[in-house]
Amino acid sequence: MSGSRRQGRPPEPRGSRPKLDLLFVRRFCHIQAILFPSWTSQSVLMFATLLFVVLLEQLIIYQVGIIPSHFFKVLGEKDVVGFRQITIVAICLIVANSLLKSFDQFISSLMYVHWRQTLTMDLHKAYFKKKVYYTLNVLHAELDNPYVETEWDLFFPIYKKNHKMEGGQDQRISQDVERFCKGMSKMASNLIISPFTLVYYTYQCFYSTGWLGPISIFIYFFIGSVANKILMEPIVSTLVQQEKLEGDFRFKHMQIRVNAESAAFYRAGRVEHMRTNWKLQDLLQTQRELMKRELWLYIGVNIFDYLGSIISYIIIAIPIFSGRYDGLAPAALIELVSKNAFVSMYLIHCFSQLIDLSTTVSDLAGYTHRIGELQEMVLKLCKSHRKSRQPSCKELSGFDKDSLDSEEEDEEESGDVAFILEQVSFTALSSKEVLVKNLTLTVIAGHNLLVTGNTGSGKTTLLRVLNRLWETAHGSVHMLTSFGPRGVMFFPQKPYFTDGTLREQVIYPLKEIYPVTGLPDDERIIRFLTLTGLGSLLKRTDGLDERVDWNWYDVLSPGEMQRLCFARLFYHQPKYAVLDEATSALTEETEGELYHTCKQLGMTVISVGHRSSLEKHHDSMLFLFGDGKWELTKIH
Repeated sequence: MSGSRRQGRPPEPRGSRPKLDLLFVRRFCHIQAILFPSWTSQSVLMFATLLFVVLLEQLIIYQVGIIPSHFFKVLGEKDVVGFRQITIVAICLIVANSLLKSFDQFISSLMYVHWRQTLTMDLHKAYFKKKVYYTLNVLHAELDNPYVETEWDLFFPIYKKNHKMEGGQDQRISQDVERFCKGMSKMASNLIISPFTLVYYTYQCFYSTGWLGPISIFIYFFIGSVANKILMEPIVSTLVQQEKLEGDFRFKHMQIRVNAESAAFYRAGRVEHMRTNWKLQDLLQTQRELMKRELWLYIGVNIFDYLGSIISYIIIAIPIFSGRYDGLAPAALIELVSKNAFVSMYLIHCFSQLIDLSTTVSDLAGYTHRIGELQEMVLKLCKSHRKSRQPSCKELSGFDKDSLDSEEEDEEESGDVAFILEQVSFTALSSKEVLVKNLTLTVIAGHNLLVTGNTGSGKTTLLRVLNRLWETAHGSVHMLTSFGPRGVMFFPQKPYFTDGTLREQVIYPLKEIYPVTGLPDDERIIRFLTLTGLGSLLKRTDGLDERVDWNWYDVLSPGEMQRLCFARLFYHQPKYAVLDEATSALTEETEGELYHTCKQLGMTVISVGHRSSLEKHHDSMLFLFGDGKWELTKIH
């Protein structure tokens, strides 16, 4: 599509081409170590059960396969009694084979679900640890990072700076893991039984046709494997690119869904139509390229399958025409030919099944590379985090440590001091431009601080530095108060609401949920909802614990979202509250009432904002000029 790309259309990035190489083997083995952690694990038990079922199934298949030779014999000899007995045996074998085949499929499905659970939870454990989810999605561009814009990104445009709009980690964890595990479960029964069937039917083929039969089949399989390896190589990299573009296209539609009203205000339907079609065209172009490459693979696989049946008859014909079976009666010869044909054809079928798996293997290789890339990046970030980690505060008992990205090292706590900044300098993301230089600041209890300045001067970046989300270029930051209730809490510029009940929105990020009413917490929550002007929200949700099926961002206005965040702040009642543009969508009257409540609850507030009306609620003001300069003044 490069020739038809219109002016202004962003080019698609091109990464390294994944292959079926040692890197694939290493990544695949690493995933297997997660799926099979020990010899006594559930995966090993299910795998052993599947092996037992498949072995029984193969024994039945062999008996079913030689049934036609018995039929030929009794029909040739006109043996009615023998025909009746063979018919009964055949029916029993077919029923047994059907049952075993069904159990084979059932166990494979159970393995798929268990593998997906194990691998996804392992990725989740590392992904949500030590703020990796934040670092990977915001600070690093090594992988394709998703970022879904909302109307808040238009309301606070600086927040969406430096983000990429592509399918990435969420697609790798949700879709690629699912497809990887499903592909493995489909291949499992064929792979585990192949060594047994190949050895057994090779012996049977040698016994029936001599050394020429199995040698010919092995040479035929080797040629087919080499051809398929050559045909599979370009498919893997194309599949990886297709999955990335699928994520881009999906997230483009999600972006439009989330920002539908904002786009409508801009009358941006034509522009979004054009840009969405670009995503679709790139995806379809890659799909066509993948189909063309898969065409040659399908041709090779089908030729190998159908040519195998001809080769099996050639192998059988050699001992017959050489006079090896001249002394047999016609009925016995037909029985022998039928049995030998089944043995030779099934041996070729075993090899053909392995060749047929080539398309699944190519898909599996693509997913393996994508999952492996994510695992390696998460591990890299965890190691770099341990090396560069600065001492942090400890969480209070009301919060879960893992859910709050806690760290092991603690600083000496001082309840009267929240932060001490010594000669701190920091830059903008992916830039060498210094926003603040040599900032020295102490935040103490009872002394409210207002951080203001021009857009892009580093106000929100300062809060990221305080919260240890970003590293400083120079200087040190000391957080001397615990993070959590009765300590320090940060409320970001973009409100966050989880899925769940109204109670869960207010107590977030606490994970203790009270499913019944009448508890003291109910009175506090209702009081704070009423205090922030959200009493009507209780009626809309039918109570605190009624689970709603809507998206909070779609239902609540920007002002209601900020009010709900203040209800959450009042519920937790921290000693220090760090607020980033927390009242930008509210009236000055409402802003004053909320800040007055913060004072009544004994909170010290560190606010970021532009409004001049904020000054009367603070004791000092830090003005950032954006070129490294800053000024700290008292407010009278």
